[in-house]
Amino acid sequence: MADQLPPLQTLRAFEATGRRLSMTLAAQELHLTHGAVSRQIKALEDYLGVPLFRRMIRKIELTEAGQSFFTTVTRLLSELSREAEDIRRRSDTSRLVVSCGVSFASKWLTPRLHRLMGSYPNLDVHLEVTDAPVDFVSGHVDVALRYGNGQYPFAAAERIMNETVSPVCSPGYREEMGGLHSIEDLLKCKLIHEIGMNTTWERWFAMMELPYPGMRGPGYSHGSMSIEAAIRGAGVALGRSVLVAEDLAAGRIVSLFPQARLEVEWGYDLVYRVGNQDHPKVSAFRSWIGREVREFTHGIL
Repeated sequence: MADQLPPLQTLRAFEATGRRLSMTLAAQELHLTHGAVSRQIKALEDYLGVPLFRRMIRKIELTEAGQSFFTTVTRLLSELSREAEDIRRRSDTSRLVVSCGVSFASKWLTPRLHRLMGSYPNLDVHLEVTDAPVDFVSGHVDVALRYGNGQYPFAAAERIMNETVSPVCSPGYREEMGGLHSIEDLLKCKLIHEIGMNTTWERWFAMMELPYPGMRGPGYSHGSMSIEAAIRGAGVALGRSVLVAEDLAAGRIVSLFPQARLEVEWGYDLVYRVGNQDHPKVSAFRSWIGREVREFTHGIL
């Protein structure tokens, strides 16, 4: 079948020329001369037996056949490039691309990441911070850390930590509000909301058998932002146990009612391509984060 295909260099010259509608610009992009690009286009037209461009004064445009062929060539070259990059990435045992949600990255992962690099100095670690879904089928990410229900399309997942939520605020805000000695005292506080969180203040008040005071108080899109607002004295946040641990230990916030913890269905998951758990760099990350989680959970229990 290979002898039925036109030479690859003619297809690259055609794609660049068709995209830019200029042989001069295509030649600059491909680091060739104008004459070389022109000869490759002519060779391709001779091979196909049809003209691909209309050559006019100071401009060219694709013929009907050229436009149809350009669409196909662009798609196939793009797919070939992506597949080559995917194969290269899979065979690369040194570059580790980690995708992590915003809050977990800022409050938990980033302060520990230097220990991963210390344990595996041959790994070239790249951290991408985003809450967007990860494409493990054709994407470039090796492992992801996500806050969710454990179900991720076309990917394998391991639950690494579960979580509870309970009220937290700054020491100054607690003093300002008279000490907040009883759960009922929260009814007079400003509540800090994490928008889109599956476990809300409404559920927490229901567990406490108290009336929900409504959405008064500021709202933030990420748990890390809610915690920062609580540290600044903006009100009482429904603190997620994993995210608030460091700030509680440092005294930047205080836990108001430690006994009033609400279990959360969602948790922190390590996600990766199906069947990729034993790839050397994925295996290294799994081992490292397992150690970090054990040390962290031992410290907060």
